[in-house]
Formats: sequence, C-alpha cells, structure tokens
Amino acid sequence: MDRRRTAPLEAVMDLLLDAVCVVDEFGHFVFVSAAFERIFGYSCDEVIGRRMIDLVLPEDRERTLRAAAEIMSGEPKLSFENRYVRKDGAIVHILWSARWSESERLRVAIAHDITARRRAGDMQAAMYAMSEAAHVATDLFDLLARAHRIVADLLPAERMMVGVRNEVDGVLNIAYAADAHGDPVDGLPSRCIDFCADVVTRGETRLMAGERGETWLGAPLVSADGCLGALALKRAPGAPVFTERDRELLNFVATQIATALERMQLQTRLRRMAQYDGLTGLPNRALLHDRIETAIAAARRAKGRLALLYLDLDRFKEVNDTLGHAAGDVLLHDVAQRLRQCVRDADTVARIGGDEFVVLLADVRRMEDAETVADKIRDVLARPVTMDGHELTVGASIGIARWPENGDSAKDLLLIADAAMYAAKRRR
Repeated sequence: MDRRRTAPLEAVMDLLLDAVCVVDEFGHFVFVSAAFERIFGYSCDEVIGRRMIDLVLPEDRERTLRAAAEIMSGEPKLSFENRYVRKDGAIVHILWSARWSESERLRVAIAHDITARRRAGDMQAAMYAMSEAAHVATDLFDLLARAHRIVADLLPAERMMVGVRNEVDGVLNIAYAADAHGDPVDGLPSRCIDFCADVVTRGETRLMAGERGETWLGAPLVSADGCLGALALKRAPGAPVFTERDRELLNFVATQIATALERMQLQTRLRRMAQYDGLTGLPNRALLHDRIETAIAAARRAKGRLALLYLDLDRFKEVNDTLGHAAGDVLLHDVAQRLRQCVRDADTVARIGGDEFVVLLADVRRMEDAETVADKIRDVLARPVTMDGHELTVGASIGIARWPENGDSAKDLLLIADAAMYAAKRRR
C-alpha cells in the first residue's frame, strides 16, 4: 500500500466523528481512525493486529460473526447493531455500516456510537415495561421476576437480588434472588445480604468489589414513604465492571421498581382491609363467604363433607360495660388467637361482627368431628383471662351446620348455624 497516497486519506478519516475500521479476512484489525479511541477507549496501536471479535460483548459475538460472514459473501450491512466492551469496561452500542472488498480482501466498516440514544430509548421502554408489570403481576415474586427481565436487557449480570423491608418491623428480607436466566438462587452468602442492607442504610447507590474479583452494584428502592428495600446486581470475575453510567441507569430502574412495589403494597393493604377484620386479623364476612363456597366446591368434587360453627360469646357485654370497649377489644383479640389454636391450618376462623365468630371446618371426615371441635372451643374459651388486674371468664354459644345435610350454599349454612347458635344460647 502506497503510504503517500493513503496518508492524506487517513488524515481526513481522523476528522470524522464516526470510527472507520478495516479488518482483514481473518478478523484482525489492520486500520482504525482516530475516533476509534474516543468510542472504544483503545488507541490505534493497541488494536492493530487484534481480533475484532475479542472486543465484542460475549452475548453478541455469535450473531456478529454471522453478520461478518454475510458481509464477506458480498452482502453489505448498512445498519447492523451490536455491543462492544470499552477499555474501561463500559458497554457501548454501535451501529455499523460495512462492506467487503474482494480485491483487497478487507472488510471496511464505519462505527457510529448510539449508546446515548439506545440508553434513552431503553430507559423509556423500561419505564413503560415496569408500569405494565405493576398492573399484571400476580404477586411480589412475579413482579420482581418481570423486573429482572427488564433489568437484564439494560444491565446484564450474573445474578440479581432484591431485598424488601417488612412493612411491620422494617426487617430486610430477600424477596427475590435469581441467576442470569431467571432461575432462583438459594443459600445466598451473608455478604450478599449485608450488601443489600448497606445500600438500604446508606440510602444511595453503591458499587462494591468482591474478594474474588466479582463486582456488585446496588441501588435503594426509594418511595415517598422512605426506603422500601434494595436492588443489587452481581457480575462474575472477568465480566465488564460496572461503571458510573451503570450506576445512573440502575438508580433509574430502581426508582421504577420502587414505584411498582409501592403500588403493589398499597393494593395488598387495600385488599386486606376489604377481606380481613382490622381488630383480630381474621377473615371478615365477605372473605368467609368466598371460603365457604370454595370449600363446598372442593367437597362436591371429592365427595367429602364440611361443617360450619357459628359462635357468639357469652357475657361479653358485661366486659364492655364494666371495663370499657378497649378491654373488650383486647378480649376479642385474645379469643381470636384461642380459636386459631383449636383448628387446622386448612380451616378458617372468621369474625363477622361484634362478638360473633364463624369456624369453617373443611374436609370433615366424620360429622362427630364438628362436635369435638365445638367442645374444644368451649373448653379453651372457658379459661380465665387476666386483664388490668381483673380475671375474666367468657363462654360461647355454638351452633353447627353441616354440608350437604343443611344446605348447598354459604348463605344456607350460615342461616342454619346462626339459628342453631341462638337455640343453644336460649338453653343456657
């Protein structure tokens, strides 16, 4: 190649903002213009003779080699996109225009850096995707799994972990941990949990290098009410290190996840308020109806049986009249706890108003079992309760309805059990 002829041409190419690259038939750089260093971080001397594919992000290498083969077969590429790893470890998005010179046996390409454009588009897409995820996710794990897929497109990592603070006591619990493929990861090392806790405590995005060469990047999940938890990514030793630009991107994504998480927590609280009694935490009348209908459907399929116990506390009014409603509330909460201890996990204890409770016994093998549970409840509630120096004793009038003998719906069973309860109260 005549240097006198190419030198002026190289000078002109060095003025271009895009990088001009020339690669031989074996994939080695033979020339790069000055813009190459600005875009990729490597000087001309550092890349001449190196394989082009070594600078490509591993996830994009296979399709890049396919595109190179197509170019060398005579098919020019005018808008091929892939990602490269800069010298400083950052990932850049490149839009290529390339063609093959058969006479020179060289591949000539122009690289246009579209990282900023792609990042802006990706951030907007992430915002829309997280908004959609918040509306369609069925539970917290589903929400975070959807968030993981969104994050993985922006910031590839070996592992993603999300710690969420308990709404009651503020304790940080790991709600999600998965590898790059979304498969759950169990048995997280304590340093992973400690890193999330540190991010929450500091309330700021954190970058940490591990002892084995891995890198961690974490961002707090901040809402209007405070820090909900932390999002953390881990890259394995040898993978591109996280950069300041990655910190900004993760912080943006964490903000979207925090908004979605806050919305889900609010919806959960609203559902709980609509389905559970605020004083005792037991299911309310509306949820009880659903549970009964579900139990009837299951019993019908399995040719099983179930029973309903309707309870009204005896002498509860005396407690309210003598010690006040605050004492009555404490007593109702204590009764709820005692009733839970009398049944199985599959059964339901509900408060349907005042001092009235209902116990749904699902999958009753013998109808005598309902009487056995009723006797157990009477014994448990007959134990004294000490409150403000007073020893209180309450009992319960209990009515029982059985399916299928006494009705075929929740309404029917509740009416029968209620009537039986009042009959029992009149006999006391």
